[in-house]
Parts: sequence; C-alpha cells; structure tokens
Amino acid sequence: MAKIIIVSHYAPSLINFRGELIKTLVGTGHQVITLGPEAGFESELAAIGAEYRQIPLQRTGTNPAKDMSTVYTLTKLLKKINPDVVLSYAIKPVIYGSLAASLAGISNIYSMITGLGYVFTGESIKQKILFRLIYPIYKSALSKNKIVFFQNPDDLKLFRDLKLVSSKGRQIIINGSGVDISHFAYGPPPTEPISFLLMARLIWDKGIGEYVEAARNLKSRYPKVSFKLLGPFDSNPAAIKSTDVERWEKEGIIEYLGETRDVRPYLASASVYVLPSYREGTPRSVLEAMSMGRPIVTTDAPGCRETVQEGVNGFLVPIKDVVALERAMERFILNPELIPEFGLTSRRIAEEKYDVQKVNKIIIEAMGLR
Repeated sequence: MAKIIIVSHYAPSLINFRGELIKTLVGTGHQVITLGPEAGFESELAAIGAEYRQIPLQRTGTNPAKDMSTVYTLTKLLKKINPDVVLSYAIKPVIYGSLAASLAGISNIYSMITGLGYVFTGESIKQKILFRLIYPIYKSALSKNKIVFFQNPDDLKLFRDLKLVSSKGRQIIINGSGVDISHFAYGPPPTEPISFLLMARLIWDKGIGEYVEAARNLKSRYPKVSFKLLGPFDSNPAAIKSTDVERWEKEGIIEYLGETRDVRPYLASASVYVLPSYREGTPRSVLEAMSMGRPIVTTDAPGCRETVQEGVNGFLVPIKDVVALERAMERFILNPELIPEFGLTSRRIAEEKYDVQKVNKIIIEAMGLR
C-alpha cells in the first residue's frame, strides 16, 4: 500500500473538498498524510483516518522570499516522510508541492487545477506583472507531474494555449471535486416566500457585486423576496470589505448569514441558488445546491457553464451582466412552479455526473491507487 501526501492551501478544504477522497484512500489501506497552513486540524483529519501537519505556506501572499522558504521546508519534510505519491491542489500547493516533491526525488507527482487564481483573472497592472513572474515557475512545476487533473475543458485549453502544460503530457478532465449526494440529500425547495442564496468567499470575482445590484433592483419590485449571502471574509486582493456588507444590510437588500462549517441548513431554506462568478474550476457550492435539489442561476463562464442545462435546471447569464442576472432571477419569481421542477433536474444531474464516488474513482485509478 502507498504512502500519500496531499498538499492543500487551506486546511478546512481537506475535510470539505477532499474528505471523501481521503476516506476512500484510507479505506483501501493507504496511509494519507495531509499538509496545510493552518494550525489545529490534527483531530479532524485523524477522525477520517489521515495525519495532518502544518506547513509555512501563505495562501494569498506574494512574497518571493517566503515562497522560496516554503519550497525549502517542504522539500526537507518530503525527504523525511519519503512518500510514494504527492497530490497537490490550488495554485500555490501545485507550484511549491510539485517543485519540492521533485527536489525530494519523488516521481509520482500529481496536481489538481481547481481554479485559475488571482493572477489569471484580472487585467490590472499588478496582476499582469505577477502573471509574468509566476508563469515560468508554474510551467516548471507542472512539468514535474505525471498527470494534471483539470475540472473543466476551458481551463485545460487555456493551459495548453499558454503552453503551461504540454499536449504530449497527460491531462485528465474530472467533474470538479464531486459532491457527497447522500450527505447533501434532496429536499423540496420552498417557494413561499421565495429566497435566493449565494455562498462564496467574499471576493468580487464571485460576482457578489452583481448579485447585490440585481437584488437591489428586484427588492424594489418584490419586497417579500429575500436575498441571502453566506461566506467568510477573505484576504485575497479582490476581497470585499466588511463595511460593504454592512452597507448592503442597512439598505435592506442583503441578509448576511456569516460563515459556517455546515451549509446544508441554509441551502434547505433557499429556493434558488445563485453564483454569478467570473470563472471557476467547478464551483463546489453549485454542486452542493444541485445535490439538495435547487435550481441554479450562474454565469456562462468556464467551470460554471458545465453545471447548468439551460432552461432545464437553471439559467446561464453573461459575466458582469446585472440586467441578465436580474431577469434570470425574476423568471423564478414570476414562475415559481419552475423551482421544484428545475430542482429535481439539478438533483438528477448531481447523481449522474457529480457523485463524489464516481469522481474519486477516476482520480484514484489514474494515480494507480486502486
């Protein structure tokens, strides 16, 4: 049996996004050691059979000296542990995990591209400079991988077009992180009163500004409809400030629900799930909403568009288009009978395409860890 390292950018994601993968690996006799930047997750990972170790990784920082220190520390740790396999996900773990694993003499290196990250998603001078700085390092890191997993075809095409990955290399498209369809069980969506929910880290790139503006316009015409926002504040350069959220609440537009480790009660009380994101790998929150039987309004953007069959389980809108977003949401207000109908279809799609057991089977078999 194999000794497997999983490198993360955020310790809670090891449980929320990789928990089922870890359980399956442990259940088939493999030893799993997880790495993340936060302290205090040893008992939670132990509960699902894995070991947890804290590493000095800055999730959103851009300090080259600290990043090189991360590679050095990771390399020493990997040499000491001497794993058979290293799997990394999210941009910084992919870069530094892959480089460190290669320096430590590990040959079975795998990465999962779960989204593009800040340097890919904007046109500011800072983002362009950072992209030029990170490009050669990213390309070098990905070249060390046996397989790179992508969560949507658009990201794979972009990485090939940018020559970040070679067309001769092995890349596999998977259906996001998958969703535990038994944990996120189906329940009929409420339609009286109608409520909309957006769950995300509070950054502008999730389309939260557009959601608030559409909610402002709709609230003036349909005062009984509620618009809810759930998620943590973030240290990302595109982060939304707490003063913005407080202002929206004072206006009576948004009900801010804070952050939570269990989103199910909030999804259960929502009629329709909305995510007007600018780009995703595959948004896990949408998969959770689909599994619980909620219609979806999201953008016709990479990672998002794959989750919606237009006019069947939801509606797609152009990114940053408040008018189109408002109209799509209004269709559910004017035609509430669509909500349970579309919700059932969402559940069916989740079962057929996004079941985490099916997604994990592809990953595990690709890595030769049956």
